[in-house]
Amino acid sequence: MRTRIYIPFIICVAAMLFLLPSCGGDDATTPKKDQDIITDSAILIDHACTGLDAIPETAIENAKDSLHIAYGHTSHGSQLVTGMTGLIAFGGELYSFNNGGTGGALDLKDSPFSGASDLGSPDRTAWAAATRTYLDAHPGINVVIWSWCGQVSSASEEDIDLYLSLMNGLETDYPNVRFVYMTGHLDGSGLGGNLHLRNEQIRAYCAANKKVLYDFADIETYNPDGIYFGGKIPDDGCYYDGDGNGSREGNWAIEWQDAHPGQWYSCTSAHSQPLNANLKAYAAWWLWARLAGWQGPQSGG
Repeated sequence: MRTRIYIPFIICVAAMLFLLPSCGGDDATTPKKDQDIITDSAILIDHACTGLDAIPETAIENAKDSLHIAYGHTSHGSQLVTGMTGLIAFGGELYSFNNGGTGGALDLKDSPFSGASDLGSPDRTAWAAATRTYLDAHPGINVVIWSWCGQVSSASEEDIDLYLSLMNGLETDYPNVRFVYMTGHLDGSGLGGNLHLRNEQIRAYCAANKKVLYDFADIETYNPDGIYFGGKIPDDGCYYDGDGNGSREGNWAIEWQDAHPGQWYSCTSAHSQPLNANLKAYAAWWLWARLAGWQGPQSGG
């Protein structure tokens, strides 16, 4: 069980998250195909959604057939794409993607927006205007996902409220597009830091309002065996404080890689270790499959 502080706030968050089971949702019973993606259910993608083998091949193919994704990011967010690139060689052409979806691949347009680089660059609002401009010119896009760089660490409660409001406005104005929310990457400030509080703010909002959340920070908080490092001031490089002296001397990704040769693949992972990008890629495919109608193992998918 995770250690938490700020108890009244976290109890409220936990109650909301009860409505949003990890890797679950309240989907229709029949997977959607072609352009008809899931647009009315909560989806949480977190560390429990990194079991790639749990996703049926048919769900992967359905995602490739139905999704047209635009993804805006800078270096930390590139972990999804570089992890997905490495996965093709590791896992096979089933996981292929390109700009346009040619040759039976997933259509993933990597950093296609003009006027903004990520959710905080050049400022906290430019990404929303860039999204509107892009969608108006590309009506075939049905999934939009943006990542943070380090801006959640310095964000105020009002800054996150602005982010959530801008996302909600886009959802209202583009009802046939699914917008994916995201938490900010770990920064070593721990459970008492501003990053954790602001990420909990995003999580609570998504749980209460049936949003799609790719929980970037949560994925960085667990190793593939489900061991939790959140109480050990972990950072984005997977370093953690194993002996409680306030200094990070361990690295859960390197330790797991060393103990599991052949069970991970080498790939570029900005600011971090290959295993982190592996997990981000697995979770990304879980996200794509869920958006295309796969209900996940908790629903018998």
